[in-house]
Amino acid sequence: MPSVIDDAALPSRSKLASIARSQIDAKLPRLTPRKSALPLQNPLPVPETPDLPPPPDRSSLCFHEPTRRILFPQDHELFRASPTYELTIWFVFSLSEAAASKKISSITVEKAPGPVKQILSVLCSVEDTINQCPPADQGGSRFGNPAFRDFLDAVSAQSSPWHSSLGLTVTSAVTETSTYLQNSFGNRTRIDYGSGHELNFIIWLLCLNRLSLLPPSTFPALTLLVFPNYITLMRKIQSTYYLEPAGSHGVWGLDDYHFLPFLFGASQLLRHPYIRPLSIHNELILEEEGDEYLYLSMVRETMASKSVKGLKWTQPMLDDISGAKNWEKVEQGMRRMFVKEVLGKLPVMQHFLFGGLVPAAEGMSREGEAGVKPEAEESEGGEVAVEEDGVRHVHRDDAWGDCCGIKIPSTVAANQEARKKGEEVGLRRIPFD
Repeated sequence: MPSVIDDAALPSRSKLASIARSQIDAKLPRLTPRKSALPLQNPLPVPETPDLPPPPDRSSLCFHEPTRRILFPQDHELFRASPTYELTIWFVFSLSEAAASKKISSITVEKAPGPVKQILSVLCSVEDTINQCPPADQGGSRFGNPAFRDFLDAVSAQSSPWHSSLGLTVTSAVTETSTYLQNSFGNRTRIDYGSGHELNFIIWLLCLNRLSLLPPSTFPALTLLVFPNYITLMRKIQSTYYLEPAGSHGVWGLDDYHFLPFLFGASQLLRHPYIRPLSIHNELILEEEGDEYLYLSMVRETMASKSVKGLKWTQPMLDDISGAKNWEKVEQGMRRMFVKEVLGKLPVMQHFLFGGLVPAAEGMSREGEAGVKPEAEESEGGEVAVEEDGVRHVHRDDAWGDCCGIKIPSTVAANQEARKKGEEVGLRRIPFD
């Protein structure tokens, strides 16, 4: 006889489902939420603008012709710990801050301070000197034109009256300050130009500031009026005399010659209502706004000097920077780059000149004592023996930012020679672009 099972003794359907789920859960690994990835942080802090240094004591100030003092790595370390290092950073960053969120046209020549007008007059005289020293015919060569040396000689001959017009009457003061101006157009022997020569122009302005001729109230005009005129002048000198890029990174740099326009230009574009870092790929914005903003002007000039279309091929660093979230990030990156890649690099700073207004630190080497020729007498710009990672080698001065670079002709020269031959000069696309 079949047994009778009481239905009440059987587990409920919901209880069976719960038992099944617990058995499955025991077999499956426990799922835990992943931790959200932390945003990437730049290990280098954003360099701040140092405090305003006190003016030099005129009673103890001794003017003399500036010379190189950074000849060995230990000299560079002494410089980076010196008041002159802080003074240089203060001046450059102060000029950058003076241009924050301002267009070039916000300051006109008519409203510029008197000393600024005199500096603009000096730059106009330098441009006239170019016309008096035409380039020599060198048979299609794209390397430096020797007529550049005649141009520098002419600039040197006129330098004294130019500085007298700025209010300098002491001969030794004129000698010191004019050395920086003369060295801001390129190297006479190598016929090249780089970020170190650009820095000489800034130090020339710094000397005038130390002499109380250019107080902080003139800084907006220096950045938005004087500096753009200097860049325009240098573009003419570079294209006239085929100046070679001094140790350029080529496609891995911002520009074959210049750095500071990108720092000042990024400051100009802070809080701009519609121009973003990605806007450098918009040719219409470059055309319409390039005359107002140094950063856009430099990108436009860089693209015009290349034979290949697309920043990702010609200047990938600029292309990468265009992906930044805003101009504040770009400006902070340019500050880091100036401190690390210009002031922080021995091959660049071994050409820095020290005088009475921009003094060297105690213990830094001297050219004569170290057996090193003066800058103007070195055919190859000098070499400095260093030891890195236990390997001894030489730093070549013509390697911007790094060492052991090789000299290359400028793309400006290539375009100029192509035009002379009647060849079409324009951008071509990469086949797989």
